[in-house]
Amino acid sequence: MGTPAQNRAVRNYRAGLAERGLARFEVVARDADLELIRTLARQLAEDGPEAAKIREAIGSHGARYVPSKGGVIEALRRSPLVGSGVAFKRSKDASRRVKF
Repeated sequence: MGTPAQNRAVRNYRAGLAERGLARFEVVARDADLELIRTLARQLAEDGPEAAKIREAIGSHGARYVPSKGGVIEALRRSPLVGSGVAFKRSKDASRRVKF
């Protein structure tokens, strides 16, 4: 980790982002798209008329993503295994052998 001052600075920075409704995350993309993605992210973070145009343009291409909690659970509920009678069992023995 860092020094206590560095840890405090990171904590304050992240708290400030959260207060502004922003989140920090990692994106994996091609090197050639680096500046494009940074520019888009910067414009989306400002949440002005340009951000609305970007969201509309991306949304018109079929990317109708609405962030919500519980997405993994919903995906599991749509699984073809639901209702198939498949039973997964796990041994609850206190001492399982693990090979290294």
